[in-house]
Amino acid sequence: MSWRSSCLQRRLQPNKYCWRRLSTTSLQPPNIASALALPPRDDGENVTIQVFGTVRTIRKQKQRAFLQLGDGSTVHHLQAVLNPDHAQGLSTGVFVAIQGLWRPAPPGKEQSHELHAQHVTIIGAADSENYPIQKKFQTAEFLRSIPHLRLRLPLHALLARLRSESEFLLAQYFRDRSFLRVQSPVITSSDCEGAGHVFSLDTRAPVPEEHREGSLEESSFFRKPKYLTVSSQLHLEAYMQEHPKVWTFSPTFRAEKSDTPRHVSEFWMLEVEMRSQSLQEIMDLVEDMIKSLVRGLQQSSFVEELVTMRRSRGNLQTEEPLEDDEPLPTRWATLEEGPWPRITYAEALRLLQDSAGPGKSKFSHEPSWESGLQLEHEKYIAATVGAGKPVFVTHYPRIIKPFYMLPSARNDNDSTVVPRTAACFDLLLPEVCEVVGGSLREHRLEELEASMPLAELGLEGKTSSERTEPSGSPAATKGRGNLDWYLDLRRFGSVPHGGFGLGFDRLLCYLTGMRNIKDVVPWPRFHGRCDC
Repeated sequence: MSWRSSCLQRRLQPNKYCWRRLSTTSLQPPNIASALALPPRDDGENVTIQVFGTVRTIRKQKQRAFLQLGDGSTVHHLQAVLNPDHAQGLSTGVFVAIQGLWRPAPPGKEQSHELHAQHVTIIGAADSENYPIQKKFQTAEFLRSIPHLRLRLPLHALLARLRSESEFLLAQYFRDRSFLRVQSPVITSSDCEGAGHVFSLDTRAPVPEEHREGSLEESSFFRKPKYLTVSSQLHLEAYMQEHPKVWTFSPTFRAEKSDTPRHVSEFWMLEVEMRSQSLQEIMDLVEDMIKSLVRGLQQSSFVEELVTMRRSRGNLQTEEPLEDDEPLPTRWATLEEGPWPRITYAEALRLLQDSAGPGKSKFSHEPSWESGLQLEHEKYIAATVGAGKPVFVTHYPRIIKPFYMLPSARNDNDSTVVPRTAACFDLLLPEVCEVVGGSLREHRLEELEASMPLAELGLEGKTSSERTEPSGSPAATKGRGNLDWYLDLRRFGSVPHGGFGLGFDRLLCYLTGMRNIKDVVPWPRFHGRCDC
């Protein structure tokens, strides 16, 4: 097999890199991570290598200069030793190509080898005096204002690689289980959750009513109000009628003015819809999916690199974004243990109420049936019931859940289920709390209509027997509401089904130990801020 064929074969394998051979003793590794892993030659000769990267820091002396080079492939830097001539014009942020001898480093150095430069080429110069990212303390809030440059920091380069690998592993997981990946729209005609926290679309500049030509509806681009999606669930249900198991991974948007470490206005959701009559089956899938993801990530160096970032906090150039409460290897290993605890909402409520007596835990919000679980309640449940593991809380009151959820059934083989609840669940992770929400869906037409407010549909009080035309037909256009198409999915045949949505960014917060979701999302958008 030729060297080129061998190289192509390695390229098709995960975590393998194609090296470019410049000569018998000269190599061009694809990135700095590969250069740092380069084994010494058996004959003891030095190897000439060429690397590309950004100058992290440079320390100039009279006789030589020491440069730290990075390229995002690893949190570790490559140290290069330069003579004063090669160091001219180099500063933090400059992108360079360096060719030289790969020699063993003196004893006591962090890395086993260092690059003794012979040729240095400046590819992209940088204004060192005005470069915002310097080797000094910079707050996380400041770095959020320059997300386009924050991506160059070793920590955020690591997060980008972690996101990429996680997406690949999740896609592989669903493909191996015969799930069909589909694409859902970003522009929608409805608010899936019914909470009203939606971004409305408007392509028009504000025009006074007296100068407006035609009605507001006629001048609108879509003629009707449209929104950025808050969930792909309703559209996944349309796919599910033809394909038994579907999933999607897409951005979602919520105009919620919650300035907390757990909220942003644009985030990514992994959503699944499948034919099923068992809530337990859907929870089993969620648990197995996350465990499979963690196992896959542990095959790479992510845990070790995150631990390295914790230990070198002084080089993070940010205000301690990582948690110290629990070692990350322990956190990841605990996720693989099972099974995860499952309790009903009624059981959780009793637990909270019993713990809130004199001399016991005190909550700012008193636990009650119709108020739902607040963040402090979820943290308590995750800590006491889960003891470090994720916890499923099932069968919430119907009154606090969306209209599309199927009522809990008595034949659920669970004597703890009480009436007036929905066949649903939330998955709570320690500290991060709710990460996954799922349910069985109401697949019966009349029952679904009864749970939907008529004002939302614009059905003008018509019953299902009086509404037989498709939502897109001319007869249905007049008085048609923005969710009438969703009723068509039941009106023209449906099957029992359910699904869930995973907050991908919140999961990454837990896996990395990051305190604020704004530091995990590459381009954070939240109330009052949308930079770049």
